[in-house]
Order: sequence, then structure tokens, then C-alpha cells
Amino acid sequence: MCLVISLAKRLAVWAAILGSLGLLAQRVGAANKRTVPRVAGETPRNIIFVLADDHRFDAMGFAGHPFLETPNLDRMARGGAWFPNTFVTTSLCSPSRASIVTGQYAHNHQVVDNYNPLPKGLIFFPEYMQAAGYETAFIGKWHMGGNIDHAQPGYNHWVSFKGQGTYWPDGHGTSRKVPQNSYDGFNVNGKRVPQKGYITDELTDYALEWLGQQNSDKPFFLTLSHKAVHADFVPADRHKGRYKNEKLPVPKTFAKGGDNFRNKPRWLRDQRNSRHGADFAYNLPDFDLNAYYIRYCEALLAVDENLGRLFDLLEKRDLLQSTLVVYMSDNGFQFGEQGLIDKRTAYEASMRVPFLMHCPEVIDGGSVIKKVVANIDVGPTLLEAAGLSTPGHMDGRSFWQLAKGNDIPWRDFVLYEYFWERNYPHTPTLHAVRGERFKYIRYHGLWDTNELYDLQADPDETTNLIFEPEHQETVAKLNKRLFELLAKSGGMNLRLAPDRGPTFPKRHPERSAPADFPKQFYGTSE
Repeated sequence: MCLVISLAKRLAVWAAILGSLGLLAQRVGAANKRTVPRVAGETPRNIIFVLADDHRFDAMGFAGHPFLETPNLDRMARGGAWFPNTFVTTSLCSPSRASIVTGQYAHNHQVVDNYNPLPKGLIFFPEYMQAAGYETAFIGKWHMGGNIDHAQPGYNHWVSFKGQGTYWPDGHGTSRKVPQNSYDGFNVNGKRVPQKGYITDELTDYALEWLGQQNSDKPFFLTLSHKAVHADFVPADRHKGRYKNEKLPVPKTFAKGGDNFRNKPRWLRDQRNSRHGADFAYNLPDFDLNAYYIRYCEALLAVDENLGRLFDLLEKRDLLQSTLVVYMSDNGFQFGEQGLIDKRTAYEASMRVPFLMHCPEVIDGGSVIKKVVANIDVGPTLLEAAGLSTPGHMDGRSFWQLAKGNDIPWRDFVLYEYFWERNYPHTPTLHAVRGERFKYIRYHGLWDTNELYDLQADPDETTNLIFEPEHQETVAKLNKRLFELLAKSGGMNLRLAPDRGPTFPKRHPERSAPADFPKQFYGTSE
């Protein structure tokens, strides 16, 4: 009997050991999925990634804005590298943010709107940093997968809020109800904490607190993701009224007819009288575009101020020279371009964003790098700065060597895509390619015209060249290039998602009438 008991105990011990080894193997296997080869010669850097919302590419002092003051963004440009040709591959909050954290086009990560849950199996680039020994933190607006704020993979420290959050906990300063606004406060590592003050300041407080706890034992990666300057724009009380005497620089394509409508798509002219058009913006009967723009500029002041607070901390801790600080936006914003507001389109004000990198130890101050880069490149670039190679599932490429002044082969065109939303049915499904000179836009499922712009001759996109005989070869070439890029990245199928959230289809009965067809569509024979 004793022999039987002894044998049973031994078997139980071996079973426990084998079980533990099996569990360990599973854990090692899971970790290996987040392991990529090291990059020779790259020292893992401390990295701070600051992500703004709806910040236009030209809304910075050093970029030539007529009155907006951005001394800390100007400081970044003087002391680092500016990429003036940076684009998002889908100009919409959730898809763009998903492209940033996955390094993938929307047709691959499948996050095509702001309401549907995140698909299973997505891998976020901070997971690779975490596996390589980084301390990682996410602080701010997540806004992917619907109205959620729970912690996501890849982050040791987590502070977020549901949906769009709110500028002030009591909601003061806003002029309309914004879909997915939330007054539930913050999720701080799983604990619900009330919001106390102005959100741009408070998120930076959380960021500075976390940074102050980091020591030199491990490198750190921080994402500070601002709500600002998402509509409905609310400046900090201290900045309210700063620009009350200034005026919106009226875009060249704001005109309601005449040459501005020549060869423009019907959907575009129809959208002018819609929630995202200048004639019926947000379906408000008394919308004031100039006042809205002034609030936008005033709300940006706190973003810039708080960027300065980050620089001050790095300088105090003697980390400013060696830490990589990156600033960008998830998409742009239209203030009357083509008669529109908001984003989603493939026009410059929508898809082009600020992008600055500051790391004086390796990046020359005052660098201006005009290569066409995109949000899908952010993950690969920051991974290389962390000494890690690009995972095979990513569509983007690292431009870390470009930032350091090295010449490497680079892309000719960036691919852009947007998938029609039931919520905002004014903008059609579209694909585009954008190079350093030409942009070609192709619309899907519409009886309408496509667009071609020569951005060197016409940076404001005033003249659609799609019907010009001398540009037919360019149209054919770019159409071919578009489908090459789609095929190469697995984008030849359209993503369908269930209807979720409200829809806003209204037109004003007394404002812009429906558009006519282009004159080229009229005729009595083939």
C-alpha cells in the first residue's frame, strides 16, 4: 500500500512539473509572438509619443500660421525634424488610431468606424517594446472599439476615458452635444477616478507623474493621447478670448459656385448642405465658421503649453538630449476647404497632419524632410528607435533613418482609403494615392467623377485635372499604382460592419440645392 501511495505521489509531482512546463511553454510561445530581432547599432531610447486630435498640418506658428502661437511646437521644429508631407491613411479617429498602433491599413486592421468593437487578434506595437523590457504607459484618448476605456495590451500603466470624454467635467464651454461624449471620468489602472479639471492639463499631470517615477533601469515609452482639439472645441478658461479679434483665413475653395465647382464631384457639392458642409454644419441653423475656428485655435494653446511642460521635465532630469519626443495628430480638419468642415475626405486639410521628431543626440535641428510618410509608419519607426525591427504583419515602414539624416529608398505614393459610414452618409467610399506632386482620388459605387490634382502647381486643390487631355496618361498611371498598392497590401476587398450609433442624413431645405452632373457626362451617343 505504501509503495502504491509513494508511486501515486511521484506521478502527481511529475504531472505538476509537466503541467508547469506546458504552461511555461505556452507563455514563452505567447511572448515569442511579440519578439522581433534587434536592430544592430541602435540603442533603445526613451520615447514620448504625443498624439493630438484633429490638428491641421498648417496650424502651427513655424508653419506660417498668421496668428496662432505655438512656441513649443516651434521649439521642436528648430531642435528636431519636421515631416511636412505626413498623412493618415484614413482620416477618421478610430481607423487612424488603429493604423498608428498596428502599423496597418484599415483594410487589414478592420477598424473602419468609431462604433464597432475591435477585431480579435490585433497586435499593438508597444507589445513588442514591453516584451523587450520597456516600461510602457498609455494616458488619454483611446477611442477604438466603441465607447470603452479598459486597459489594452502593451501598456504597464493605463489612464483613459470612454469615447470622446469631455473637456471639462461639468461640460461648460461646449455649444452642442457630441456623439460619444462621456462624463464618467478616468479609468486609472482599472479604478474609476473623477475628472477634476481641464482635460489637456489633467492628462499631462498624469503623464508627468508617471514619468517622474521612471528610473534609468529600464527604458520607457509613453503615449500621451490628447482629446484636444476634437470638436466641439473648448479652450481652457485662461485662453478663452485670446483670438477673438482674429479671422479665419478663408480657403480658396470656399466659394459656392463658379470656377470653384468646375469639374468637382457631385457628392462634394451636395455635401456642402449637410452635417459636414459649411452651409449646414452639424445641422445647426446658426453655425458660425469663423467663431468655430477661433475656438479651435484657442483650444490648441493648451496642447502647446503642456508640450512645454514635458520638455521642462526632460530638461530638469537631463533627458532632453537623448529622449525621442514625437508629436503628430490622428487626422486634420477642414475649415471651409471645398465648402466642407470635419475630415474623412482625401483632401489635404483632412488627411495631412503635423509630424515632428525631437532627439538632439541623433536628429539635426531644423531638419525638413519632405518624403511622403504616413501613420502606418509610426509603429515601425518607434520600434526601430527602440532598437527593434519591423514585425512582418505591418504595412508601414520605419523612417527612423530618414529622421537621422540618412538616405534610404522610400515610397513614391502613400495609399489612402475611407469606407462609407451609415452614421455620416455624406462622404462616399474612396481610395487615393498621394505623392510629392500628384494626388489621384477614385470614388467607389458612385455615378460621379474622380479627381486629379497637381499639388506643386495647385497646393489648394482648386483645379480638378481629371478630364484634361494632357493628364490622361497620369490618370492611367496613378489608377494602376493605386491598385498595385491595394493588391500588395491585401486591400482588394471592402470591409462591411454592422450599423451602430446615430445617423445624420439631414439637409437644410433652403440652402444649397442638389448638384448637377459634370458637363462631360452629357451626350446623345457613345
